[in-house]
Amino acid sequence: MKNLKNKKEIKYIIICLLLVAIFCLSVIYSKKEETENVVQTNSELSNKKIEWGIKRNTNHEQPDVGAENKKVLEENGGICLGNSEAPYIYLTFDQGYEAGYTRQILDVLKENNVKATFFITAHYLNTQEELVKQMLEEGHIVGNHTVNHKCMPELTEEQIKKEVMDLHQALYEKFAYEMKYFRPPKGEFSERTIAYTNSLGYKTVMWSFAYEDWDEKKQPDEQKAKEKIISNVHNGEIMLLHSTSKTNANILGDVIKQIKEMGYEFRSLDEFE
Repeated sequence: MKNLKNKKEIKYIIICLLLVAIFCLSVIYSKKEETENVVQTNSELSNKKIEWGIKRNTNHEQPDVGAENKKVLEENGGICLGNSEAPYIYLTFDQGYEAGYTRQILDVLKENNVKATFFITAHYLNTQEELVKQMLEEGHIVGNHTVNHKCMPELTEEQIKKEVMDLHQALYEKFAYEMKYFRPPKGEFSERTIAYTNSLGYKTVMWSFAYEDWDEKKQPDEQKAKEKIISNVHNGEIMLLHSTSKTNANILGDVIKQIKEMGYEFRSLDEFE
């Protein structure tokens, strides 16, 4: 009887192990098929380079960002403009390297109770870890601007994954922070690349306002810069500024105060609508 019982138990264990093995194999096959479908779908999409641009409007109306470009963006989970009826502004900064103004910018944001999104590269993370830590500790969002700031449509999907996910992993290892917003370098993407970054779990964030502020050696006049920013404020605006700009650092406080006085509210991308 004892031997018979042992044989039944062994048979039961073997059956259970076989069922577990079958389940695991089915999951692996399913994941492989899912990945292959993503690659196949992406390869069928257009890789025509989209160079993001805007046509400014007057009277604080939303700008024209290009109907076709906006369609490609939004069909792949991306954003560039919020609700046209809501007076909300979403402040974002692009940061490829540190020029000495970010701490001042962070101080201004803290003084004015404004949360922003900082899109950083791997170089920025590797050289300015303390500033990135400060961003996170003060409630700002840190977004992904890739490892090497390369043009997305010129890369294979394997290269895109490395550019995006290597930075994602590096930031997670340092601060246990999961990035979820992506801004393609130079504002260049294609239907193929945005679909692929979306499959990696990222929402692409473009902009509805930017101006010539990125050249350290050719900084805009502070008064003219303020006038340009203020005159183009609009509902649902995603504002792009560069933190490498001395002009931006010096005028940011006045700009924020004036925009608030106009009846607008600064919101985080996590509150986007």
